[in-house]
Amino acid sequence: MLVKVFGSAVFGIDATTITIEVNIDKGIGYHLVGLPDNAIKESSHRIAAALKNTGYQLPGKKITINMAPADLRKEGSAYDLPIAIGILSASQQIKTHDFSRSVIMGELSLDGGVHAIKGALPIALKAKEEGFEEIYLPYENEKEAAIVSGLRVYGIKNIRELINHFEGIEILEPVILDSGKLFDEHQEVAELDFEEVKGQESIKRAMEIAAAGGHNILLIGPPGSGKTMLAKRLSGILPPMTLEEALETTKIHSVVGKANNVGLIRTRPFRSPHHTASSVALVGGGSYPQPGEISLAHNGVLFLDELPEFKREVLEVMRQPLEDREVTISRAKFTISYPSSFMLVASMNPSPGGYFYDPQNPGNTTPQEMQRYLSKISGPLLDRIDIHIEVNPVPFEKLSDTTLSEKSAVIRNRVIAARKIQSERYVKTPGIHYNAQMSVKQLRIHCRLANDSLLLLKNAMERLNLSARAYDRILKVARTIADLSAAEMIEPSHIAEAIQYRSLDREGWNA
Repeated sequence: MLVKVFGSAVFGIDATTITIEVNIDKGIGYHLVGLPDNAIKESSHRIAAALKNTGYQLPGKKITINMAPADLRKEGSAYDLPIAIGILSASQQIKTHDFSRSVIMGELSLDGGVHAIKGALPIALKAKEEGFEEIYLPYENEKEAAIVSGLRVYGIKNIRELINHFEGIEILEPVILDSGKLFDEHQEVAELDFEEVKGQESIKRAMEIAAAGGHNILLIGPPGSGKTMLAKRLSGILPPMTLEEALETTKIHSVVGKANNVGLIRTRPFRSPHHTASSVALVGGGSYPQPGEISLAHNGVLFLDELPEFKREVLEVMRQPLEDREVTISRAKFTISYPSSFMLVASMNPSPGGYFYDPQNPGNTTPQEMQRYLSKISGPLLDRIDIHIEVNPVPFEKLSDTTLSEKSAVIRNRVIAARKIQSERYVKTPGIHYNAQMSVKQLRIHCRLANDSLLLLKNAMERLNLSARAYDRILKVARTIADLSAAEMIEPSHIAEAIQYRSLDREGWNA
C-alpha cells in the first residue's frame, strides 16, 4: 500500500514542502531514497524502537520511502515522525487517514517521545502559503508555529498522542495564539538602564542619535571608561519592534532552534560574539549553511567588544552585509540569503596599552604603535561606521554623585518620536524605515543643505580629507540630529555636531 505524508525542509529562512511517499510491498528490506543525509538514514533505528515501545512494529516486508523532490538534499532528524506515521498507515496498523491537508514534523526518541525541531515558524508559514490546513509539531514548537493565523497547530508530546488523534480515540485541541494581541500586550522593560551610568552625557547623546537613526557607532576609550556598560544599555532606548520586524526576527531564530517555547520574539536582539569568532560564525555559512551572528542580530544590535582584537579577515567579511543589509552565501548548487539589518556597536582601546591620549595615564605608547594598532581596522570598514566617539574616564566627583541620570525610558521616548518622523518620511519608499538606510537618491531628496551648512561641510571635507562615503554618513547623522530636534531643515549646528562624531578622521588619530 502507498501512503503520502507531507513534511518540510528549511533552506535559508524559507521552507520547501517535502512529500514523503511510503510504499510497503512483498519482500524484505528498508529503502530510503531522495537524497537523505546520515541523520535521516539513521531514522530507521529510532523509528523501530519508538514503534516497538509504543505497541507497534516495523512490518517485516519491503519498505520503500521516497522523499520528493528527490534532487533536493534533506537533512536533520525532524522527518522521524512523518516517516513513522507513513509506515503505520501504509502497513494498516492505524486507520487510513487523509494526510493531504496536513504537515507533520518531529524527531522521535526511542520511547516514542517527540523532540523539538528547528525552523517551525518558516515551516508553518510555508504550510499556510501552500494551502495546508493543519500542522503537527513537537509540543516545544507549538507557540512558535501558532503565530501563523489561519492554520490549525497541534503540539505533540509523543507519537501515541498523534496515533490516538488519527484513530479518533482522543482528539487533540489546536493551539490558539493571537499574535497581534500577544504583541500589543507586551512592552519590554530594559533590564539595564542609562540612569545607572554616571556622567558620560556626550556619549549618551551620541548613542541617542545612533538609536534614533539606526546608525553604526564606535566607542573609543581607555579600559574602565564605561564603553561596554554604555553599549549594553543601547537596546533599552531602541524603539519597540513592529509586528513585521518581530515575525522576521523570530523566523531567523527559529531556523537555529532559538525560538522554542517563546512564541513571538518581541525584544530586539543583542548579540555580542567573542573576538575569537570565525568569519563563518559571524556572517553564517558552513557545509549546511546556518545564519551567523549578524543575522541573529537582525533588527537589533551587534556588539563587537575590543574591535581590533578580531581577525582582520573576519571584520572584512562584514563590509558587504553592512552596506546591503543582507548576507548572501553561495555554494556550487545553491545560494542562500539571510537578512542582516542590524546596528553595529563596537568598542576599542585607543592603543595597545589602552591609555594613549589620556591626560591622566599617558603611558609609553608611541604614535607609530598606535597607528599599527588602528590599522587592524580597515578604512572602508571605518567609513561604514557613522559615529566615532571618544569615551573618557569618569572623574571621581561624578562617580560619587548620588544623583540619578536620565532614565532610558525618557531617552527612548525621544528616539521613538524621531523614528516616527522618519517612518512618515519614508512611507512611500519600500525597504527604508530610518535614516541609516537611506540610499544616495534619498540623500539628495531629504538632506538638502542651505548655503551656510554646505560651506561648513565643504570646509570639513577638505580639512579632514573625508571620503565620499564619510560625506554620506555625516549627512545621514545630521538628518537624524535634525529629526531629534523636530527640525525640517538640516541646520549648521546639526552639521557641526555630526562632524564631531568622526573622531578617527581627525588629525592625531590618523597622523
